[in-house]
Amino acid sequence: MPDFSRERRLHQQGYSLVAGVDEAGRGPLAGPVVAAAVILSPDLSGNEPWLGLLDDSKRLSPAQRENVVQLLHEHALAIGVGQVSSEEIDRQGIGAANIQAMLTAVANLQRRPAFLLLDFVYLKECAYPFEPVVKGDRLSYSIAAASNVAKVTRDRWMQEADGRYPGYSFAQNKGYPTAHHLARLRELGPCDIHRRSYAPVREAAGLLGGR
Repeated sequence: MPDFSRERRLHQQGYSLVAGVDEAGRGPLAGPVVAAAVILSPDLSGNEPWLGLLDDSKRLSPAQRENVVQLLHEHALAIGVGQVSSEEIDRQGIGAANIQAMLTAVANLQRRPAFLLLDFVYLKECAYPFEPVVKGDRLSYSIAAASNVAKVTRDRWMQEADGRYPGYSFAQNKGYPTAHHLARLRELGPCDIHRRSYAPVREAAGLLGGR
């Protein structure tokens, strides 16, 4: 389970506001990559009951993630979100797009952070001191918070996209390459939000000409 030890160490070093940063959506064939940055209060003891509900988003159910994000909007000092479209992912590559989304999320924070905790990503051209943490979303409350905000934000985006691009079951698969999604991609061809730089989408476009 995550804890507040890394944040507390940084607070003791004089970094009053520490932001956790994480992303969602590197692997899907469709939709944006979304990043979030979250600053939790340095006054937290780490034993608050609501923190006990916070974990790596991949280890929580959709309902649990939604509940956690609601709690974060009630308790966090600041939340910032950034996203990069599928077109931009195709243009610059997922690695650069991921960094852009993270930097945008940090820039969109309502409070200026003093230090960033990252889920093992090296942020080029970052104006803030930072520390990449291996499996950070399972170790740091701040990174876990960002993990959930990014995941819930992206899932909501894909659920809305399901209505605009019917047939691919985006509300269920969130753009990930499930067997059903791959089958529908081959049958229908790519839609506007598919990432054409990804091999399965490129192959489907070549077979059916896209649309």
